[in-house]
Amino acid sequence: MRISKEEVKKLAHLSRLQLDEKSISEMQGDMSKMLTFIDKINELDLGDVEPMSYMNDSMNVLRADDVNNSATHNQALQNAPDKNSDYFRVPKVLKRS
Repeated sequence: MRISKEEVKKLAHLSRLQLDEKSISEMQGDMSKMLTFIDKINELDLGDVEPMSYMNDSMNVLRADDVNNSATHNQALQNAPDKNSDYFRVPKVLKRS
């Protein structure tokens, strides 16, 4: 299956990409190869294959979100490189113009 240059330009516009003619031609070739690959998959008989939700059998590998004792305010400030009474001090990151 071939994709036209107009379709590539439309997709580039929707993706907010600025492509030159060389990039459009390369993208057209790459997309055509992808669509050809998908067409080959569509030729297979997949009627007996059940759809998969996940690639493996693991259901939930994350730990439970349990509340536990964490560092107190004073303990957290002990490790601060620079502090001012009850607050962390950090360098300015914005400049006024």
